[in-house]
Amino acid sequence: MSHIFHITTRAAWDSVTETTPYAMSTLDKTLAEEGFIHCSATQDQVARVLSRHYQGVPGLLLLTIDPRRLDVRFEPAPDSPDELYPHLYGPLPKSAVIEVRPLPDNR
Repeated sequence: MSHIFHITTRAAWDSVTETTPYAMSTLDKTLAEEGFIHCSATQDQVARVLSRHYQGVPGLLLLTIDPRRLDVRFEPAPDSPDELYPHLYGPLPKSAVIEVRPLPDNR
């Protein structure tokens, strides 16, 4: 596994600094609330997550993450028990993000 991906809002990502790591799990929940940060292992997973959970949300970004030295565990999602998704257990340091790219509006 060379990279994993995470969908976020521009506002959430803009709050990250070199000393304040990213700590949102999903669109409406923090790492503290959920216990981990939801990620995707493939572009197909990213597309399915966008379709299921981010319809109509403007200003989304896709983070490409280097998972080395991060506590990443592959676990089934409740709505896809046969497919494993990467979950990041702990905050995401800015230094682990390789690329930040805007996503087209998903309507």
